[in-house]
Amino acid sequence: MGKRKDLSEFDKGQIVMARRLDQSISKTAALVGCSRSAVVSIYQKRSKEGTVVNRRQGHGRPRLIDARGERRLARVIRSNRRATVAQIAEEVNAGSD
Repeated sequence: MGKRKDLSEFDKGQIVMARRLDQSISKTAALVGCSRSAVVSIYQKRSKEGTVVNRRQGHGRPRLIDARGERRLARVIRSNRRATVAQIAEEVNAGSD
C-alpha cells in the first residue's frame, strides 16, 4: 500500500466539524474520503493542540549548502570538468571564482 497525500486544511476542518456534530468515525471517513485512523488522529490532534502539524515538512537531513553555494559549486565544476573532488572542495572553500 502506498502513502497517500496529506489531507487539505478544508478536509481536516470537515473532520473536526463532523465529529463535533456527533457523526460516527466511519461516516466522517466516508465523507472526507480517508481512513478511519486518519479521522481519529486528526480529531485528537485538533482537539488537543488546536491545529494539526504537517508531518511531511522538514523531514530528512538538513542541507549542507544553500542555493547560493550550489550555484557557486556548479560554476566551479563547469570551469574545470576534470578537477578532482579535493580540487573542487579547495576552490569552493577558498572562495575563489
